[in-house]
Amino acid sequence: MPKVTDTLPESFVVQIRSSLQEQSNPDQAGPMQAYMKSEMPFLGIKAPARRVVTRGLFSALRLATFEDWQEAVLNLWRQARYREERYVAIDLLAHRFYRPFRSMRALPLYEEMIVTGAWWDLVDPIAAHRLGELLTNHPAPMTKALRDWSKDPDLWKRRSSILSQIRRGSAADLDLFYFCVEGSIGDQEFFSRKAIGWALREHGKSNPGEIRRYVATHSERLSPLSRREALKNLSS
Repeated sequence: MPKVTDTLPESFVVQIRSSLQEQSNPDQAGPMQAYMKSEMPFLGIKAPARRVVTRGLFSALRLATFEDWQEAVLNLWRQARYREERYVAIDLLAHRFYRPFRSMRALPLYEEMIVTGAWWDLVDPIAAHRLGELLTNHPAPMTKALRDWSKDPDLWKRRSSILSQIRRGSAADLDLFYFCVEGSIGDQEFFSRKAIGWALREHGKSNPGEIRRYVATHSERLSPLSRREALKNLSS
């Protein structure tokens, strides 16, 4: 493995793109694009192979500052020609080297990626992991931000507010979660209804009685899809 060195964002991104191109698989690219209903083409690199590429490069190369990290992420994201480049941008957000950078200062970066990503494969990992991490580490400002997002005109910001706590288990703030659900409970959009049901199901793993109570109390307001998803793994 090469020695770890501080790397300019431009050099970092060039090496990422070059390594991804080397792993491209045209036979897989078309089916992957069709499955994801993506206008952006794929290179045909499945997640395990992509992670091999990023694991090696992320370990060998180091972005020294928040500004460098943000620039590399946004370069990969905004200038992506292939969807895997956006997946790598999400991987870069999550890498352990950059944990100190994942403060409230990063929220506008996450917001841009959520709004411009505008599809579940790009939005949900940021919502569930990065927003959830911010909520754990910065509860007061993130609670305010998520309450605002839950009422935002943008579908994907509302969905993200709903999904932001699905990995928090018993530490979830259910009052905040219910507030976020309220902003979309009457929404006709599939992705809102699905998110509500999925999140209720996940919270039901830690607090099944409370989630049964909530679904029963709000049965007439929840869509059939949301109710079905919420109760999928809960006995009646």
